[in-house]
Order: sequence, then C-alpha cells, then structure tokens
Amino acid sequence: MEEFRRSYSRLCRESGAEPQEAVLQQLHQLPRGRLDLATQSLTVETCRALGKLLPREMLCTELVLSDCMLSEEGATLLLRGLCANTVLRFLDLKGNNLRAAGAEALGKLLQQNKSIQSLTLEWNSLGTWDDAFATFCGGLAANGALQQLDLRNNQINHKGAEQLALALKGNTTLQQLDLRWNNIGLLGGRALMNCLPSNRTLWRLDLAGNNISGDVLRAVEQAMGHSQDRLTTFQENQARTHVLSKEVQHLREEKSKQFLDLMETIDKQREEMAKSSRVSAARVGQLQEALNERHSIINALKAKLQMTEAALALSEQKAQDLGELLATAEQEQLSLSQRQAKELKLEQQEAAERESKLLRDLSAANEKNLLLQNQVEELERKVRCQQEQLFQTRQELTSTSAELKMRAIQAEERLDMEKRRCRQSLEDSESLRIKEVEHMTRHLEDSERAMQERVQRLEAARLSLEEELGRVKAAALSERGQAEEELIKAKNQAHLEERQRLAHLEDKLRLLAQARDEAQGACLQQRQAVAEAQTRASQLGLQVESLRRRLEELQQELSLKDQERVAEVSRVRVELQEQHGRLQAELAAQEALKEKAAALERQLKVMASDHREALLDRESENASLREKLRLREAEIARIRDEEAQRASFLQNAVLAYVQGSPVRTLSPPK
Repeated sequence: MEEFRRSYSRLCRESGAEPQEAVLQQLHQLPRGRLDLATQSLTVETCRALGKLLPREMLCTELVLSDCMLSEEGATLLLRGLCANTVLRFLDLKGNNLRAAGAEALGKLLQQNKSIQSLTLEWNSLGTWDDAFATFCGGLAANGALQQLDLRNNQINHKGAEQLALALKGNTTLQQLDLRWNNIGLLGGRALMNCLPSNRTLWRLDLAGNNISGDVLRAVEQAMGHSQDRLTTFQENQARTHVLSKEVQHLREEKSKQFLDLMETIDKQREEMAKSSRVSAARVGQLQEALNERHSIINALKAKLQMTEAALALSEQKAQDLGELLATAEQEQLSLSQRQAKELKLEQQEAAERESKLLRDLSAANEKNLLLQNQVEELERKVRCQQEQLFQTRQELTSTSAELKMRAIQAEERLDMEKRRCRQSLEDSESLRIKEVEHMTRHLEDSERAMQERVQRLEAARLSLEEELGRVKAAALSERGQAEEELIKAKNQAHLEERQRLAHLEDKLRLLAQARDEAQGACLQQRQAVAEAQTRASQLGLQVESLRRRLEELQQELSLKDQERVAEVSRVRVELQEQHGRLQAELAAQEALKEKAAALERQLKVMASDHREALLDRESENASLREKLRLREAEIARIRDEEAQRASFLQNAVLAYVQGSPVRTLSPPK
C-alpha cells in the first residue's frame, strides 16, 4: 500500500491539487488486499487519481466507497478506471446518491469488467431515470462474473423492474439480488416473477417493501425455493461427479500400476532371456575355443564336452523355465481380462438396476400424474354438470318469465282491445245518435222553413187573392181549405215520421245501453282477469325472486367451487412441475451417469484393445523368441553332433596314433 500512497500523492500533485490527508491516513492504516475509504468525502481530483491507479493495482480485491458523497464526475472517473481492473472482487458504493451518469457508468463497468463478483449499491437513485437504468440493466445482462447485487432503496419503479427482468433473462451468473424498499409495484413484481423460469442461477431474490401482493411474493419465494433445490441438486451432482472422477482416476492409476508391473515383469523376462542368450553365446564361444584346442588332452576334451553338455542342460532348463513363466503370464493376463470383464459386467448390471429404478420412479410419477389428471377431469366434469344445471335453471327461469310477460302482454292487449272496442262502439253509437238527431232537426228545420216559405207564399197569394178578393173569393176560399188540409197532412206525416225515427233511435239507444252494460261486464271480467294475472304475476315474481336468490347461491357455490378447483389445479400443477423438475434432474443425472459409464466403457475398451495389442506384441515376441530358441536348439544339436563326430575322430586319431597308424589319413575334414 506504500507504493499506492506514493503514486496517489504524485498524481494529485501533477493535477495541481493537494492529496487528501484523510485518504492518505486511511491508505496507511489499511490491511493488505482491502481499500476502505468509507465516510471519506472524496474530491474530483482524488477520484481522478484513484481512477488512474486502480487499473494497475494488482493487490486490491475489496474496494469500499460507501457514504463518500461522490459527485457524478467523480463516480464516472472511478468507475471508468475500474473497467480495466482484473483482480477486484468486492465493490461497495452505498449511500453516494448515484444518478443518471452513475447508472450509465455502472452499466459500462458491468459490460467491460470480468472480475467483480459482489456489488453493493444501496441508498442511491439509480431508478429515477429510466434510460440510464436501462443502460445499467443492459450491462448487467452482458456481465458474466457478478454473483451478488444489492439495489435496496434506489427508487426503482415498475419500468425499471421490467428492465431488470429482461436483464435477468440474459444473465447466467447472478445468484443473489436484493430489491427491498423500492417502488416496484404489482406490475414490476409480475415482470420479475415471469422472468424467473428463464434464469437458472438466481436462488435469492428479496422484494420486501415494494407494494407487491402476497401471491406474487409467494410465487417468487416458491421459484427461489425451486432454484435453491436446483442448486443443491447441482452441487450434489458435482460432488457425485467429483467422487466418480476420483474413482475413475483411482482405477486408472491401478490399471497403470498393473500395466507398469506387467511391463517390468516383461522387461525382467527380456533381461533374463538376454542374459541367458549372452550366457549361451559365451558357452558357444567356449565350445568354439575348446574345438580350436582339439590337440589338447582327451580328458580336457571330455571335461569340456561335459561342461558343454551341462551348459546345454542349464540352457534347456532356463528355456523350460521361460516357457513356464510365459504360460503363467498368459494365465495371469487371461485372469486379468476375465476379472475386468466381470467388473465391467457388474458395473453394467448396477447401471441397469439404477436405470430400472429410475424408470420405475418415472412410471410411478406418471401414474400419479395420470391420477391427478383424472381427478382434475372429474372436477371439471362436475363443474360442467353444475354449469349445465345452472344453465337449464336459467333457461327455465327465462322461459317462465318470458311466458308470464307474454301472458301479461296478451291480457293487457286484450283489455286494451276490449276497451278500445267498447269505447269505439260507444263513440259510434253516440255519433250515430247525434247524427240522426241532427238529421231529424235539420229535416224538421227544413220542413219548417219550407212550410214557412209556403205560408209566406200563401200569404203572398192571399194578399194577391185579397186584392182579387172580389173576383176570386170563392176560389181563394177553396184553395185555402185545400192548403190547410195539405198543411195538416204534412204536419201529421212529419209528426209520424218523427215518432218512428225517435222510436228507432230509442231502440238503438237501448241496444247501445245493453252493449255498454255487456262491455262493462266484460271490462269487469277483464279487470278480474287482470287482477288474477297480477296476483299470479306477483306470485311468479316471488318465485322468480326465490329462483334468483337460489341462482345467486348457486353462483356463489359455483364461484367457491371454481376457486377450490383453481386452487386444486394450481396445487396439482405446482406438484406436477416440481415432480417434472425432479424427474428432469434425475434424468439429467442418469444421462450424465450413462455418459460417464459410456466413457468408462470406452476407456475400458481402449485399455482392453491396448492390452490385446500388447499381448499380441508379447505373443509375437514370444513366438520370435521361441523361433530363435528353436534355431539355437537346432544349432546346439548340430554343434553337439559335430562335436560328437569330432570327438570320435579325435578318439580314432588318438587310438591310431597310439597304435602307430598315420594321423593324416584320419584327420577330420575342415
């Protein structure tokens, strides 16, 4: 850290500013590998100097800058310097009120830095600007090293939560995310909940204090539980893989040791065979020297011959021993191959048993799934039956109400028709009577006017006749009498016609009164029928009200049953999803085991082929050695025959020399 302090002081002086004493003191007191500048008010020059030093710093793995009151420019300079750092693991920027520029700089840092695993951003304002926070989320999606992220109290709204959800879909390393005490809301919570199935690494997500409903929180907790189960399963699989790899390595080491031992034994056999060949070569050389000394003493020749025979017997014994060793090596190799085949068969049987067990578990899970599906279908069938009964009840109710309405309408129409008919008949009779009365009055008035006119004319004629009284007095009197008689006749006829018409009108009025009485009786009957229909309608209304209440009760029961069915279906779906996830994990583990077994089988096959090739090589070498041994034996037999011949020749020569016969005739051919 002393070099870091000197570099910091030098950079501050080069930029024309004095280094902060508090920062120098903290740098002097800091432990190795940790830079803690918490609660220090860092200036822009200090941030610039730290931003230049941090890319070259190879010892600092933790950087704490909480509550440092960083400005936008200072935070940008620091984060820009951290982009090229490759050793920093922990970064704390709590309580620095980072805004739009800070969010964008953090997004660039997450895109470029590949070493930071824990990032604390509590008590900032990253979520205030949507575009800047979208840049931060884009960097998070592209990051491949961050495992823990703290975003508490950052004013993140539902749009920011949606951006975070998109980032989580693309991120493959983040394991813990803390979003407590923000403004995510229901929409943001649902967006985060919907992104969880696409993320396979996140196993902890805190959403307390965000105005999120309980069902969303429970769904998130359930998804986190599944992620934790998946993580534990993955760790168990890693542990199993590690154990299997250790076992495979142990088997490989054992096989290599066995192979090395076999190679050592073969090398020893080769050395012994070479030694024996050298010994046999030496013996042959000695024999050749003994043959060159054919003029030596017979005892020496006999001794040398005995020594040669002993050496040949020893070589034969050694050849027999080598054959026995070769046979034992072949038997050991055969037993080793048989043991390897038995081990391979046992492993295959164990793999088959595990596979059958997994298949039985899978069949049991499928049967349980089918049972649950049958239960769901039974519940749906009951719901459909209840819906059909409810629909039939509704149809009966609608048909009854429609029938009642039709009857009421028909009764009202009939009543209106009767009323209109009675009113029309009364109006017609009244208008007819009025017309007849008017007609009679008009006729009487016309007749009176005609009579008055006639009287006037008669008076005029009387006046004229009075003027001519003298002449036509007798004619006037007679005409006057006739006129009076005609007037009386006309009056009598008019009175008679008026009486007949009045009698006719009285008859019509009486008929109209009877019709009116009948119409009133019919109206009373219609009113009684309407009253009965109204009472029946009220009764039907009561029945309809009771049916409506029954319908509401049935709807409530149906809603309750729907809720129960939805809850049951959701629970069954969750159980099926869990079982499916477990079965998939087990199948993946089984596939991994199968692949490992296949790899082991391939390795065993390769080793067996190598062993077979080595055995074939050794057999070919043994065959070549046998051939060489056979050739050597044939050569030794030939040499023995030659030596026997030479010994017989020498013996004959010695005998001939002793007897005085010439040796030249009995000398052996070269």
